[in-house]
Amino acid sequence: MDTPLTRVLGPKTAKVMAEQLALHTVRDLLRHYPRRYARRGEMTRLDGLEVGDRVTVLAQVKSVSTRRMQQRRGTLTEVTVGDGAGSMRLVFFNNRHAHLDVGEWGLFAGTVGLWRGDKQFSHPDCHIITGDDDDWARALVPLYPASKDVSSWVIQKSVKLLLDDAHSLEQLLEDPIPATVRDRHGLVDLATALRQKHRPENQEQVDSADERLKWDEALVLQATLAARRRAAALEPGIARPGRPGGLLDAVDAALPFALTDGQREVGEELAAELAREQPMNRLLQGEVGSGKTVVALRAMAQVVDAGGQAALLAPTEVLAAQHARSLAAILGPLGRAGELDGDPAGTRVALLTGSQKAAVRREARAAVADGSAGIVVGTHALLQEGVEFADLGLVVVDEQHRFGVEQRDALRAKGTRPPHVLVMTATPIPRTVAMTVYGDLETSTLRQLPAGRGGVSSSVVPVGEKPAWLDRAWARVREEVAAGRQVYVVCPRIGDLEDGGKGDDGPDDADGAPPPEEKGGTSDKRPPLAVLDVAEGLRNGPLSALRVEVLHGRMPPEEKEARMRAFAAAEVDVLVATTVVEVGVDVPNATVMVVMDADRFGVSQLHQLRGRVARGKHAGLCLLVTEAPSTSPTGQRLAAVAATTDGFALARLDLETRREGDVLGAAQSGRRSNVKLLSLLDDEALIAEARVEATTLVEQGRGLADHPELAAAVAALALDERATYLEKA
Repeated sequence: MDTPLTRVLGPKTAKVMAEQLALHTVRDLLRHYPRRYARRGEMTRLDGLEVGDRVTVLAQVKSVSTRRMQQRRGTLTEVTVGDGAGSMRLVFFNNRHAHLDVGEWGLFAGTVGLWRGDKQFSHPDCHIITGDDDDWARALVPLYPASKDVSSWVIQKSVKLLLDDAHSLEQLLEDPIPATVRDRHGLVDLATALRQKHRPENQEQVDSADERLKWDEALVLQATLAARRRAAALEPGIARPGRPGGLLDAVDAALPFALTDGQREVGEELAAELAREQPMNRLLQGEVGSGKTVVALRAMAQVVDAGGQAALLAPTEVLAAQHARSLAAILGPLGRAGELDGDPAGTRVALLTGSQKAAVRREARAAVADGSAGIVVGTHALLQEGVEFADLGLVVVDEQHRFGVEQRDALRAKGTRPPHVLVMTATPIPRTVAMTVYGDLETSTLRQLPAGRGGVSSSVVPVGEKPAWLDRAWARVREEVAAGRQVYVVCPRIGDLEDGGKGDDGPDDADGAPPPEEKGGTSDKRPPLAVLDVAEGLRNGPLSALRVEVLHGRMPPEEKEARMRAFAAAEVDVLVATTVVEVGVDVPNATVMVVMDADRFGVSQLHQLRGRVARGKHAGLCLLVTEAPSTSPTGQRLAAVAATTDGFALARLDLETRREGDVLGAAQSGRRSNVKLLSLLDDEALIAEARVEATTLVEQGRGLADHPELAAAVAALALDERATYLEKA
């Protein structure tokens, strides 16, 4: 299966396949599946083609005419082909393909163009189907993802070379799915599945092959993740049981509010796992504002009571500083042990970021190293060499989608023994994504919001269709400020800084950008709106009477900190910012969120941004400003976001509008995805079954050693750098 295609095909064909389709081996070619099938008698519809598409069509020659060109030397051959639903024009210069005859069927590949309002191919590649051509006389004709120099029929013929040698194919294939699993789920063997997928006789064979090949993808993924779970379970950790009368009890007594039932339930779950020697590996997902940070603080306090340290990893300096302030505020004197007003029964909260002054960073590192700082909050700076912990017992990763598994593991490695791990996300995760992207973690969910919240209403402001609505939006902002409230205005871009100001404020959010097919709501007309430009326009325009300030990730840390403190202290009315305020920022007095160019943000980002307001007793308002037409897919997506505050419903919407590869990591790795057929939307039951089977295979007997073919597939995935990206989503 790893035989280079240069040894199977001609060197020229193999080279072009490698360069244009990333097909290098026999395995690559066999796993390069048809994208669809042309049905004889149900031919593909020519009337559905779009100008600019690179396609292959199956059609019949209706007419052929050749004439001399008037403006240049040579001849022009015009061919009309039809498929029963539409027709199109083929153009050939100087008698090329003049041998086409009326009535012939053929495959024609090219880029769809337009001439005098009609679709056409200019000198397309052609393959005429003859009576002896059994490959194209089949009921279903496979059409493959092709390229400029590798047509669908070249791929088909290349695959045929492999499939025709039945004995060699059987010897080549190592079936990763054990026979017992195949029998239990009614799956055909791999050789049969590949033949049915590439050369089906009917739709039933295609369906049978798809079911089997989806199982290949699901089982290998789930076995990889099950192996990670088992390896983590076999690592000896350190039990961190609770201690009556310790820091945890003091934290509970100091909380100015009652815990929700969900917080108590998840807290008990975490407390039980922390008390075991087997390291906890748990994902805590919850609605925006559901109180995940308090749950994490209680877990950290339990670890401190047991003599260990807890580290909280945040994606941005603003969020890290916010966490440090929040924890210090909740702990009070309990978070200042060793200081004059500190409680000796407590601990210290240390903040460590990359832009701190050297003296401050040295002091923080020393407190971490000698153990006096029981709770350490930081950014990627926590991962750097030179940051040593006395006894790291718990790693908390906030906003996991901003980090990769290698960063999580880098922090875990700083413990003398494997620490417990708690991963948090405020982006609700569909079950199928939780089973794949976060498949090495157990999952807890917080759905309940604290009592007393004002709630948020949302509206789309379609300035392209109703420009006056933007004036009304700024009037609402003035009304809220007059009532003593505060406002966020978020823009997708910073503005004209020395480096261009095009960037954002930290690692890219894989959930953030709208899907490729939905980009362009305003992008085709102008650059994205920028913080610096919008702030200036508001100061000199509709909000001239208000205190308007800016916040973005490229400001000096001291200035960012001062700006956030000023906003929290109600010394700023309107904060114009990038998505640096997307997560973790907590100002209860803020009641309005205005998102400019909302079509440039993904569903999850919009939900996160909306969660920054109405965090107190006052009702909130979220305004999604866009030039996208309300009838466009982008406009409909924004309307769906405005229609519900259910993060789990929005998570499914987000999944529906994004490509599978984006979710599973192929887009981030920049390489072809192992997942070609499996759908996170449509195959939830199959993925769940594969997870059960994989867990059983890994945990029974000698594990994967009893299933060498599956072990080889898992090893291939583990060695591939794409395995890292499975957990970035």
